[in-house]
Amino acid sequence: MSEMTKTQAAPQDDILLEVKNLKKYFPIKGGMFNSTVGQVKAVDGISFTLKRGTTMGLVGESGCGKSTAGRTILRLLERTSGEILFNGRDIGTLSKKELRAIRPQLQIIFQDPYSSLSPRLPVGEIIGEAVREHNIVPKEEYEDYLDKIMAECGLQPFHKDRYPHEFSGGQRQRICIARALALNPSFVVCDEPVSALDVSIQAQIINLLKNLQDEHKLTYLFISHDLSVVEHISDTIGVMYLGNLVETGDKEDIFRNPLHPYTQALFSAIPMPDPDVKMNRVILEGSIPSPANPPAGCKFHTRCSRCMKRCEEEVPGTYEVEPGHFVTCHLYEGQGKRLDSEN
Repeated sequence: MSEMTKTQAAPQDDILLEVKNLKKYFPIKGGMFNSTVGQVKAVDGISFTLKRGTTMGLVGESGCGKSTAGRTILRLLERTSGEILFNGRDIGTLSKKELRAIRPQLQIIFQDPYSSLSPRLPVGEIIGEAVREHNIVPKEEYEDYLDKIMAECGLQPFHKDRYPHEFSGGQRQRICIARALALNPSFVVCDEPVSALDVSIQAQIINLLKNLQDEHKLTYLFISHDLSVVEHISDTIGVMYLGNLVETGDKEDIFRNPLHPYTQALFSAIPMPDPDVKMNRVILEGSIPSPANPPAGCKFHTRCSRCMKRCEEEVPGTYEVEPGHFVTCHLYEGQGKRLDSEN
């Protein structure tokens, strides 16, 4: 499936992150000599740009490669190929020393706040450990700095001496957010940060993230399968299927006019609060194919109700159907400018 390029034109100075044809494959080992017998194509050539101070929502089914993409962009996983340009610099080529120097600028908030916090450390140490390691503030300002960061995240100074098991799920996620914010980052990957929380707590955490973004000019890559949450926080959206981006664009354009059959199926599953409103539900047949053995042609053709013969054989191109709104599908051939593809 063809790669998705820039979601919208923007001056280069406004672009914080540019991902070009990023791939992350995991080897499959087997045989007597434990040799590589195949590849799991978790991320199979995605491209997008992210403007400073904005949020891109990355959505899709479980197993589509969203979290792997986020971790690869941060270099928590090493890429197979492609470019990851952060402030115009390819972080995939940085040495360990160079990467360590910019690491505070690149942070992540994990899905499960409890498993991502050390049970042996008090909260003050969890938040402040990296602050000391990277010399974010002078020693004499350390305690005041921690108090300030914790207050911004809805935590009290006396919480510093408590341990993670003494907090609720929402409070633990606030600790994770404070730990990331303490390093004064410019880019944060939010890897399903509210999926493990109650709905009422989800709203509090989302509002906290938005407030922190406004105050600190943060840029988010917000990974989620909850489209209502993504609609609330995102500026742009990328829809991912089996390692590829199938549609990208401004939030308003995609929610107003979803183009790809997969996007339409996802949106048809959003619950409606009005019982009198009947959704035209699109039911996807079958299960998502294995990323170790993806289908030929369009990867979605095995589940698509609008599949044509060419979908089974030809990789579709990417078309700009309306300004800044891109879709990778044979159905839109001739309806917009086709972008060149390396896939």
